[in-house]
Amino acid sequence: MARSLKVAVIGAGAAGLIAARELQSEGHRVVVYEKGDRLGGTWVYDSRVESDPLGLDPNREIVHSSAYQSLRTNLPRHVMGFSDYPFTVGKNGDSRNFPGHEEVLRFLNDFARDFGLTELIRFDSEVVKVEQLDLRNDEWIVESRTSGLSSADTFEAVVVCNGHFTEPRLANLPGIEKWSGNQVHSHNYRVPEPFRNQIVVMVGAGPSAIDISRDIAKVAKEVHLSSRSPSVKVSKLDNCDNIWQHSKIDYVYEDSTITFEEGYSVKADVIFHCTGYKYHVPFLKTNGTVTIDDNRIGPLYKHVFPPQLGPWLSFVGIPFKAIVFPLLELQSKWIAPVLSGKVSLPSKEEMLADVEKLYRHMEESGIPKHYTHQIYPHEFEYMDWLAAQVGIPPLEEKRKRLYVQIWKLATSSQPEGYRDEWDIDNWISQTI
Repeated sequence: MARSLKVAVIGAGAAGLIAARELQSEGHRVVVYEKGDRLGGTWVYDSRVESDPLGLDPNREIVHSSAYQSLRTNLPRHVMGFSDYPFTVGKNGDSRNFPGHEEVLRFLNDFARDFGLTELIRFDSEVVKVEQLDLRNDEWIVESRTSGLSSADTFEAVVVCNGHFTEPRLANLPGIEKWSGNQVHSHNYRVPEPFRNQIVVMVGAGPSAIDISRDIAKVAKEVHLSSRSPSVKVSKLDNCDNIWQHSKIDYVYEDSTITFEEGYSVKADVIFHCTGYKYHVPFLKTNGTVTIDDNRIGPLYKHVFPPQLGPWLSFVGIPFKAIVFPLLELQSKWIAPVLSGKVSLPSKEEMLADVEKLYRHMEESGIPKHYTHQIYPHEFEYMDWLAAQVGIPPLEEKRKRLYVQIWKLATSSQPEGYRDEWDIDNWISQTI
């Protein structure tokens, strides 16, 4: 007989919403904790920034979302929906194939409404502690704080869906301790105006760095993009009079001079860290069973279950460089029947052996620890494996092919224009 468990879901962003839907569909009793007053997680635009622009001060008031005003998706709506709930153009909504953050938030609100998820959410409830009760795997205390008042509830399982785009990860730049200029992390970027007439050196070359550099360049005097890629040569970006790309930063000097490995130097006003985020679960107390070391959180079997604590504790949304929304759905579709007893996990020993095998492979291949949860270029293999665990068809080939094409365009020598210049609908009709 299938089990019906009382399950706590931490976070009401995309991961928490799809997890709640799948858990509820499986017959579990679900409570979703959300520290904000709205659902949507990182897709909720918040014009506030933190008092510490680098996010180092532990006493700062934390702003959860990292969305900036001009943010658009870097994946098209064609691959962002769920299997039974496509991301279509809403009435009077953003009709672009790569819409802005407001349209994604609208989609998530519609999804929550249509599946009755909003009633499951405890808004303005920040989780401050998740801990086993009497060291039992199937009894967990979740302590939360609302308007300064604390409360605690007991659950049989906990699914952590708190996202990983809030705690900044900074570049370690030689000489930075003597830097006299300003620094900011992309987490605290909202609009370009604060950078008017300034010379900005941006560390990072990912999608956010490309987006934000072009946003800032509208008002900045100069923007210099620094990449760790050994193939990057100093050059001015096409169609941009004031954006240059460079190799890795060689040294940062006290007089505001920054030198790059190719030999070029510039006197800058701002160092802008577009360098990603850390996994951060300060509320989770497991006596060292689950730890975070150099952005490796674990051990986690298939990035979801801690072998010692599964299935009663699980995580949704840890892997990166993937088709995010379908990935969240597949992980959730696996967790829900595992908790009900319809699908079994391997033994604790087998799960630990699998994790250790991954760690050995990374070490032997020279892959840094902080890439543990990057599943590219094996994202399809991973997602198809998840689907097989619960006996559903693998991800559609058309979605896979479309994602591959987007990845090619986004990592091309001129990636910034593909969202508006690429006729994606014609490509789909001709190719898929």
